[in-house]
Amino acid sequence: MKSFKSGVQINQGYYKSFQPNEIFRDWLFDDMSMLNLLSKADRSLGRLDMYSEYVDIEHFIKMHIAKEATQSSKIEGTQTNIEDVFLSKEDVTSEKRNDWEEVQNYISAMNEAVLLLHSLPFSSRLIRQTHKILLQGVRGAGKLPGEYRSSQNWIGGASINDATFVPPNQDSLSALMSDLEKFANDELLSIPDLIKIAIIHYQFETIHPFLDGNGRVGRLLITLYLVDKGILKKPILYLSDYFERNRSLYYDNLMRVRTHNDINQWLKFFLNGVIETSKKGVTTFDAIMQLEKMTEQKLKDTGVRSLDAMKVVKAMYNKPIINIQDVVNIIEKSTNTAYKTISLLEDLKILKEITGAQRGKLYLFEDYVQLFEN
Repeated sequence: MKSFKSGVQINQGYYKSFQPNEIFRDWLFDDMSMLNLLSKADRSLGRLDMYSEYVDIEHFIKMHIAKEATQSSKIEGTQTNIEDVFLSKEDVTSEKRNDWEEVQNYISAMNEAVLLLHSLPFSSRLIRQTHKILLQGVRGAGKLPGEYRSSQNWIGGASINDATFVPPNQDSLSALMSDLEKFANDELLSIPDLIKIAIIHYQFETIHPFLDGNGRVGRLLITLYLVDKGILKKPILYLSDYFERNRSLYYDNLMRVRTHNDINQWLKFFLNGVIETSKKGVTTFDAIMQLEKMTEQKLKDTGVRSLDAMKVVKAMYNKPIINIQDVVNIIEKSTNTAYKTISLLEDLKILKEITGAQRGKLYLFEDYVQLFEN
């Protein structure tokens, strides 16, 4: 990719904006170290996807999406822990509520977008709808949810004059997003899909088509593209944790493409993220299966009283925080029986009470949550 040119600076009067070159064109890759990484990334992703066939993925997928939502939002400054995601709105403190709502929107946007892929291609319509859900009723609600911007934006700095980066002028958005859509859906371009989505993510973040939420939407698109192209059967690869832990490198590598035309460094960073995240995903699924066996054995050893407890634990792989009414609904028995079930799970150190209150107690499946937090 020595011939790659990312774009040019355009004089807009009192500032300059960056005009990216279109990506729907022929690409030639000649960096063997990058191609070697691609091979490793493909193998790692294949191993992760295998779990879609051998594990009840639907049982655990909410935790994966919850982790992605918290980490992607954390990059933008939102502070929510993974266990907070599963709290009811009334259980969230007032100072955390805005952050909680933003993460809930992220989860809704991912779930809705995956469903939309059954009827829509990877397209501007899908991107705008995802953005609309993401910003609905939260701090960015006044920044045209679901609509591309009609004014100039910028990244970093107190004003456009000292901005770190100024994306393309709004007048070129339509053509640039159309180009991105063609690139994403053209089957004749002989570009490996992991390379393709890495380029799409870079280009989307460079275009920055919305007034707010570009980073979160751009990271969502990675998983959506892989599901849309059949590379993943289920949305189980999320790179936001990798991007968050390497935040400076993430932004530096994106910017280096624009300033030095160095697309190869960005692609290597991205592929390393796929390899690392896929391996962690496999480790997590292995640990989940071990936890299932250990927990089931603990409960079996208690005898007949364990039947209701097993129902509760199974439900908590979907929602790892519950209250007493949740238990009543799960086991379909009296409140008194629900309290006895909770007591058994506490004695076995499967559940942990996390409020310290006399009323409105909440119980956490701590070992399970820690598999995603570590």
